[in-house]
Amino acid sequence: MNGVRIIEIRGLQVHALVGVPDIERTNLQRLLVDLRCSACSQPPDLDDNIALTVDYHALANRIVEIVSERPRKLIETLADELTSTVLSEFRLQWIEITVRKFVLPDAQWVAVSVRRERGT
Repeated sequence: MNGVRIIEIRGLQVHALVGVPDIERTNLQRLLVDLRCSACSQPPDLDDNIALTVDYHALANRIVEIVSERPRKLIETLADELTSTVLSEFRLQWIEITVRKFVLPDAQWVAVSVRRERGT
């Protein structure tokens, strides 16, 4: 098998204290996190061994932990922290994270996407 395996998590529901106005940070808000990433190693045969790839369950749990660690004003800050922390803690070649917030009454959502690669 040639090529790169891309792992995706879509619509991971998290709850955060986030928003520029103080009032927005008084109650937890529902956010959705989308994630795309690729493991550093890409052996042709994984031999059905999770140690040779990314444990997406552990990855999702870590994202939930990071989101709940502290309040933030900007979803940009949250997206930056998620990408840099997860990239440093998991064996990833690259990661792209999108954070969606449901705050504007006339919009489906607002979102911020961040992509980082190992070594940058």
